Amino acid sequence: MEKSKNQPKVTGIGGVFFFLENPQETKDWYAKNLGLEINDWGSASFESRNIDKPEQVESTQWCPFKKGDEYFAPSKKEFMINYRVQNIEGLLEKLKENGVTILDDIETYSYGKFVHIMDTEGNKIELWEPIC
Repeated sequence: MEKSKNQPKVTGIGGVFFFLENPQETKDWYAKNLGLEINDWGSASFESRNIDKPEQVESTQWCPFKKGDEYFAPSKKEFMINYRVQNIEGLLEKLKENGVTILDDIETYSYGKFVHIMDTEGNKIELWEPIC
């Protein structure tokens, strides 16, 4: 049975975010030693191709944050994962039905839609549906 291309689900990792004592020093180290190119958002982007649409370029973000940054709140964890999703509205409805803690409303930007949830271990999760 073929799965719908619009099924509400995670389709990949959109980003990995983590706390550091000195994010700028670490970014500089990664740039100098491993060749990471830091973009305007203070992160590195890793490009890949969508297996179902090879002409479509996707990216995964790598971004250190200053330890204690409120962007991770209410989580007290040292990291946050951003998951790339399809049909974010449908996924949000499914999550509500399953009793998942939803932290905010969907916000739309020129590069995609975002919403934040919490898992059962207190990890804040960022869901992102890119604008294609």
